[in-house]
Amino acid sequence: MATGRPFEMVVFGASGFTGQYVAEEVARVAAEEEMRGSLRWAVAGRSREKLQAVLERVAAKLGKTELKSEVGIILCDVSDPSSLANMAKQTAVVLNCVGPYRFFGEPVVKACVENGASCVDISGEPQIKGAVFYCNELQQYSIPFMGSDPSVVKRTQRYLHTHLQETPVQYAAYATVGGIGSVIKLMFAGLLFLMLVKFNFGRKLLIKMILWLMLFIFSLLKWQMEGSSFEMTFFGEGYSSGRDPQQGKPDVKICTQVNGPEAGYVATPIAMVQAGVALLKDKSSLPTK
Repeated sequence: MATGRPFEMVVFGASGFTGQYVAEEVARVAAEEEMRGSLRWAVAGRSREKLQAVLERVAAKLGKTELKSEVGIILCDVSDPSSLANMAKQTAVVLNCVGPYRFFGEPVVKACVENGASCVDISGEPQIKGAVFYCNELQQYSIPFMGSDPSVVKRTQRYLHTHLQETPVQYAAYATVGGIGSVIKLMFAGLLFLMLVKFNFGRKLLIKMILWLMLFIFSLLKWQMEGSSFEMTFFGEGYSSGRDPQQGKPDVKICTQVNGPEAGYVATPIAMVQAGVALLKDKSSLPTK
């Protein structure tokens, strides 16, 4: 897995809320028997003090005091192209945790493309239109949307169909609301909200309530994460090997279930880090087009 660079993997934005979980997951993977001693990694961001604090928290949580001296620190600002280039030159893979990606995603990908690094992000933002998968003859890869937002599947399918002329995958996402009682509650809440926003006192009340709720939710988030999980069931139809998709209806069906821990801040870092590990370990098996 030698890359000829100081680091194999860099977590950019490691001092952010999601970035801290990604850094923790990298540390956990790096300590596993399969990767032990072979994964050189670093954290990157604007503040050395905040990055050091993240490493201290991760070291304390995992009981690995050596992290503070073994993990590199790179000072980098997403608004400074030269610092992005410097970061990309030092690693094989950048795990980009700096959002919103609609504003800050493209400069990171550009720096990686120009300086020989691959890039993985966790965007789930519906506004993003320009971020795409890419790979080239140098086997640099950009893998966007390594998060839990199912709408990214539609965006990916649309890009593949429009730009790569592939036969598109048909995909639909569904949500349940728990019966007629839940529907009535949602309707009542919506009507109450509409009434409040029509008046100045109602808007002020809503602002105060939202601020209080944000503080309350933030304080409970970590507790909720420990008890949360996700389960997704995919039903697919396709074509058997050698069958022309343009001739007749699909003749193969498959049902796949995916489940795991809390999707937003536990499963997402796992998916992101494993994508980075695959780029490092399985490069010879990855496509070159």
